[in-house]
Amino acid sequence: MIPVSGIPADRVQQLPAAAETTNAPQKEEPCPASQEPVTDEYIPEEKQEPSGRYWLERDEDGNPMIRFDDPGQPEKSPETTRGSTDEVDREIEDLKKEKQKLEQQLSRETDEIARKDLERRLSQIENELCQKDNDAYRRQHTVFS
Repeated sequence: MIPVSGIPADRVQQLPAAAETTNAPQKEEPCPASQEPVTDEYIPEEKQEPSGRYWLERDEDGNPMIRFDDPGQPEKSPETTRGSTDEVDREIEDLKKEKQKLEQQLSRETDEIARKDLERRLSQIENELCQKDNDAYRRQHTVFS
């Protein structure tokens, strides 16, 4: 036999056969059926102190948002706010009732001077309703609590 590496043949050692080795790993025996298998267990972590890092999160709608862990300020619990447009709705409802009342009075009125006064008041109420009975006005006058 001629060694490929250029090492003299008398220096090359032959490896023993696999069955002849004494420190070969033994085949593991399967676990007995009576033993319970090992399972993972959830152990919650303790809340860590703020470290001053930024990270990306998703909000309730799935939109990405950047969070900052500020070590200078204590963490606040999430606050829930409720918007109420009840006051605006009541105001619009009152205006509609006033408009209906003026229209009824106008249909019964025979005096021209009183009729013009009712028409003027009716046009004011209609203008006010046009300004207030929309989503933009409701959003601007929403009360949050």
